[in-house]
Parts: sequence; structure tokens; C-alpha cells
Amino acid sequence: MPVLPTSFSPSTVSRVALINAVANGLIVVTGGLVRLTGSGLGCPTWPRCTDESFVATPELAGHGAIEFGNRLLTFVLTAAAIATVVVVWRSPRRDLRALAVLTFLGIPAQALLGGVTVLTGLNPWTVAAHFLVSAVLVAFATTLWLRSREPGVGQPLLRRPFVLLVGGIAAVTALVLVLGTVVTGSGPHSGDVPDDPDAAPVRMGFDPELVSQLHADVVFLLLGLTVALLVALHATDSPARVRRAARDLLVVQLAQGVVGYVQYFTDLPIALVLLHMLGAVLITAYTARLVWSVRGPASELPLSATSGAATATR
Repeated sequence: MPVLPTSFSPSTVSRVALINAVANGLIVVTGGLVRLTGSGLGCPTWPRCTDESFVATPELAGHGAIEFGNRLLTFVLTAAAIATVVVVWRSPRRDLRALAVLTFLGIPAQALLGGVTVLTGLNPWTVAAHFLVSAVLVAFATTLWLRSREPGVGQPLLRRPFVLLVGGIAAVTALVLVLGTVVTGSGPHSGDVPDDPDAAPVRMGFDPELVSQLHADVVFLLLGLTVALLVALHATDSPARVRRAARDLLVVQLAQGVVGYVQYFTDLPIALVLLHMLGAVLITAYTARLVWSVRGPASELPLSATSGAATATR
């Protein structure tokens, strides 16, 4: 039986953390595919796929294969999360342990929530909660990977007003994601599959046009805050890592906005809705990157201290 190393190198920790981050994002997209293809009850029970079998049977056809495939990916994600905990714990990076444990604990929490989602007939509220927990895990996993590439967490690189603005962007991003689940739960892809094909689908009960407009308004607020941050960062000659993070986040936000408007005015085609879900994952990851960027590596000095320090970190 192979013996694990007593200590893993920083490069190994970083590679495993990246796999963990990618797996957390991928399962959100495959979960979206399950919902959009109406495969949420492809495996009609939980934890088994059927009352007699843990795996999808031929009688369940394509829907069963899609749902069972998504469940299998959970095992891949679990393996990645366990590997992350192991390599972090057997490395000098004690500062990464909390994030590694949180990403792991999210797996059983998601499994239980997924079971509740199936057993409640894909109630749109539980479907929304399932997605939002995944978004939190994506943010944790992304931050873990980014931190693993540096020797440690240093001092803030920005003055307090900038740090508060970054925090505001993160908070508004969270609100955008929550409202996005409300829009979805009020529309044709809410997640539920009634047993009676003639029955009206169970949705959240909000006016789809009203919540879509509210969602769009908050998106405009988010874009405005991000643009304001980017302009302020350039005006004050702030560190390049923060400017890059803000710029890249703005690009992803604009792309996501375009996809959102196109899908809305084309009656929500499945391909565009799935692309929009991928965009939500990227928005979450790039927002986490922006929050990470405001604190430098342990070897760096605060940029607010001297102009020389600002030059040195570019």
C-alpha cells in the first residue's frame, strides 16, 4: 500500500486545489443540464436511483442517465475535496486549512440538500438553495486555489474605502445570484416536474417580468460599482493585480449581461440558459478573485505605506 508523503510541495497543493475549484464549478453546470433537460427526477428517489438500484436502469432512458451522471460527478468532487484536505494538512500551509475543510464539508451538505430536492419533487426553493450553496463553494474553492499559489496572506494593498467598495461588489454579486435563482424559479425552468402533465407547474409565485426587471436593475448597479472601482484604481495608481482582477471581472459581467438579455428576448432557449449558468460560475469565481487580490502575499508591504512599495509590487 503506497505511503503518503509527510509533506506536499506548494505546487502539488496548488494543482490539487485547482482540480477542486474546477470540479465545484463543473457540477453547477451539469446540475443546470439536469434541470434544463427535465431530468431532475430521472432518478426518482434518493440515495438510490430507483427503489431497487443505485444506478440508472435502461427504463429510465436519457433522463435517468443525465441525472445519474450528475450524481456520479459528486463522487469525483468528493474525491477532489478529500484530496485537497489531505495535501493541505500535510503541507506547511496552515492558513489554507479552514478553506480546505469548508470546501469538503460543503459536499455532504450538498448531498443532503440534493436528496431533499429530489424527495420534494424538485421544489424550486430547494433547487435555488442547491445552486446558491454551490456558488459559495465555488468562491471558497477559488480563493483556496489562489491563496495556494502564494506563500501566505499579507497586508491589505488598498486603502479602506477601496476595500469597502470591493466588499460592496461582493455583496451585490451575492444579491444578483439570489435574484437570478428567483427569476429562474418563477419561469419555465423552475425545476419542478409535476406528476400530472396537465397540472400547472409549481413555481415561486413571483411575476417573472417584475423579478427579471429587478434582477436587471441590480446587475446595472453591480456594473456601475465595478466600473467605479476600476476607474478609481487607475486614477490612484493602485497595484496591477487588483486592477487586473477588477478589469477581468467587468469583462465577465458584461458578457454575462449580454447572454442574459439575449436569453430573455429569445424565450429562454436551453443552450443560452446553460451558458448563463456557466457565466454565474465565472462571475462567482472572478468576484472571489477580486476579493483575494486586495491582500498581497505575506512578503509584500501595504501599498498605502509608500509610493515605493506601490512600484515594487507591480
